[in-house]
Amino acid sequence: MIIPKINTCPSEVALSTPSRLLRSEKISPRHLERLATVYVRQSSPQQLVRHQESTQVQYSLKLRAQDLGWPEGRVIVIDEDLGKSGASSEGRSGFQRLVTEASLDHVGVIFGVEMSRLARSCKDWYQLLEVCAVFGTLIADLDGVYDPSQYNDRLLLGLKGTMSEAELHIIKQRMHQGRLNKAKRGELIFHTPIGYVRRNSSEVAIDPDEQAQEIVRLVFRKFEELGTLNAVLQFLARNGVKLPVRANEGMTKGDLEWHRPNRMTLQNMLKNPMYAGAYTYGRRALDARKKIAGRPGTGRTVVPPEECMVFLRDRLPAYISWDQYKWNQERLQANRSISEEIGAAKHGPSLLSGLVVCGKCNCRMSVRYGGGSGKHVYWCGRMLTDYGDKSCQSLSGQPLDGYVSQQVLKALEPASLEVSLEAAASVER
Repeated sequence: MIIPKINTCPSEVALSTPSRLLRSEKISPRHLERLATVYVRQSSPQQLVRHQESTQVQYSLKLRAQDLGWPEGRVIVIDEDLGKSGASSEGRSGFQRLVTEASLDHVGVIFGVEMSRLARSCKDWYQLLEVCAVFGTLIADLDGVYDPSQYNDRLLLGLKGTMSEAELHIIKQRMHQGRLNKAKRGELIFHTPIGYVRRNSSEVAIDPDEQAQEIVRLVFRKFEELGTLNAVLQFLARNGVKLPVRANEGMTKGDLEWHRPNRMTLQNMLKNPMYAGAYTYGRRALDARKKIAGRPGTGRTVVPPEECMVFLRDRLPAYISWDQYKWNQERLQANRSISEEIGAAKHGPSLLSGLVVCGKCNCRMSVRYGGGSGKHVYWCGRMLTDYGDKSCQSLSGQPLDGYVSQQVLKALEPASLEVSLEAAASVER
């Protein structure tokens, strides 16, 4: 039997192929009456520059929507979340707009190159699935078209969302272990504080500028002498002393700039254990219970250096000793103007501010001023404030101050001459 030979050229095969992809049976006229949305997202600005192919693939989903039956004018692209992470819906206005449009029954299908582009959090992902199931919105990726109202498709979409969240967790865990491993060697340095520089070899060294070194030592020396942060700030401002700051970014990165001193900068200098030669990692841990939505700066808790994830003594060049650093922390804690601490000396007429303790609740009593001639009252309202009960007690301040003054002077009488000589020597110094 002779089989006849059939000549088929490639052009004839191409002509026999339909110009449009086969439509899914899940797409109904009701879906085609509504919009087709293409959601485009890249996780970071670096990906927008380095991974342009991925971005172009996502934009090409608009052509697929047309192949499935949606007119070009009924296909919209939501690309407001370029450069934003999918770990949460916070700050992703494009995703929020997508959910809103689906909730208003405006969307027939949502296109995404993969489920991780839409969301990497199961909370956000299942919220979108619930909305799509209620309003009959389809979800489509490169693998196919899914109907969240059908059990099998819902099960598959849920599995894809779980894998997407797990993938993000694995990536974060891998990066975290890499950072932690480098931190355990004391080599993970983000930004060096005032008075330090990072060399090309990534080693941390004291700023080579001698004037910058002297300013940093002056801050610690004056705090030891004056005892309060406010006194140090006033001294620097009164004498026109500026702080040396190395620019961390921009065209002047690495250049030495002189900035006006402020309270927060001085406080960070006194609390940073690097000035005592200690390397720490994990001082500002994130407490999810204290985090407030819309305020990314909250939720951070500062732990003592000894309780950090990594704590290495005598690892870095130091300006002060570790004992001096511990004394500074105790002094800063004691200067806090709260009832549990003694606090720094005030300019008010009360002699025992922060020293009088209530005999009922064992808490420090506060000072209330009123009337003329500097009259004041020591008052404790801890039971009233915390438990809604009556205030503990109060007593006049002037008689108590006078009595304590007499007792102090009486105790110092035997050593009055020695004290006078030491005071005169101190004045001469």
